Amino acid sequence: MSFDVYALRKEFPFFSEYKDLAYLDNGATSQRPQKVIDAVNEFYQKYNANPFRGLYDLSVEATDRYEAARRKAARFINADSENEIVFVRNATEALNLAAFSLGEMCVKEGDEIIISVCEHHSNMLPWRHMADRKKATVKYLFCKEDGSFSLDELKTLLTDKTKILAVTAMSNIFGRINDIKSMAELVHEKNAYIVADGSQSVPHSHTDVKALDCDFLAFSGHKMLGPMGIGVLYGKSRLLENMPPFLTGGEMIENVSLEEVTYAGIPHKFEAGTVNAGGAVGLAKAIDIIDDIGMDNIIKHEEALTKIAFEGLSDIPHVHILGSDDYKDHNGIITFKIDNVHPHDVSQILADNDIAVRAGHHCAEPLHRYLNIPSTTRASLMFYNTEEEIRRFIDCVKEIRPLMGFRD
Repeated sequence: MSFDVYALRKEFPFFSEYKDLAYLDNGATSQRPQKVIDAVNEFYQKYNANPFRGLYDLSVEATDRYEAARRKAARFINADSENEIVFVRNATEALNLAAFSLGEMCVKEGDEIIISVCEHHSNMLPWRHMADRKKATVKYLFCKEDGSFSLDELKTLLTDKTKILAVTAMSNIFGRINDIKSMAELVHEKNAYIVADGSQSVPHSHTDVKALDCDFLAFSGHKMLGPMGIGVLYGKSRLLENMPPFLTGGEMIENVSLEEVTYAGIPHKFEAGTVNAGGAVGLAKAIDIIDDIGMDNIIKHEEALTKIAFEGLSDIPHVHILGSDDYKDHNGIITFKIDNVHPHDVSQILADNDIAVRAGHHCAEPLHRYLNIPSTTRASLMFYNTEEEIRRFIDCVKEIRPLMGFRD
């Protein structure tokens, strides 16, 4: 379809409700089209029954819609099978699942886990917790000033004791898309596994898990037009089959006696309890909308907006953008600091001018400490943002230091 940002915005009730707000916090959560909201409402109005638990028509229909969403998610990231898609609450739960169950399967005392310094806490803390529990060693892969990683440095970290590399597919601070495929090749040479956090990359770039050859990939629905409370863990089927369950209880079992238990096959082994069927249906509709718009159109528009934002901020004295000096490496994420102005003040002044951004360490405190920067301000863009919003954001940033009493 042809790309018309103003026509697309009409599909989002948020923009009718908040006509004057420039929403530039999409890295935290995206807005939702009416069709996604309607899909969730329709499920609860017409198909509200517990999937898998009844033989009556309504329960069967609820099951079918839930499993259809799983197939759609598998196709969206080019998984081999829908059985490689585990529905969870969000990427955080997905990564905790991977850390616990993969750790139980393959990590023993003295083994090594490599974590990149650029990780969101959700792809760092679960691995550190697992390492403590298993008495394994954590090693860190540090980035260059532009946010990139050296494959040679990764080679030096990899040993015969390495079991897992945890790395973001796209940094929520730098916006840089990492070379997961090359990292996977190096990791697999050591018979280790790579777990990628796709929370930022999946909504903004083509994702092909077979081409990347990652062993696991996590992402959240709420960052890609879907509902909150639904996420995905992709895992290669041969690994999922051998991993123990993360949670136990209803619907993740085949048979239970007083003496033993037989778990269900994948992916249901990892989906204990009543599932978020409405959320899965909403995520499926979000995928439909992204497909209709076209990822190439999304990438093109977001790159154009990124260029405007990057060049505009770069021209403002005392404003410093973190990461690469090439706007193409930022993919809709512009994280910056202003000399002698606290990011919370930056965020508040922008909020007072109806511009929503995020300030703080963005759940990446170790990276900020590594960069020796306590906190930053982040503007994160989505395809429904407009050039006018970006230029208004730039104009407002220009006035922040003068408003704070600086005259240079």
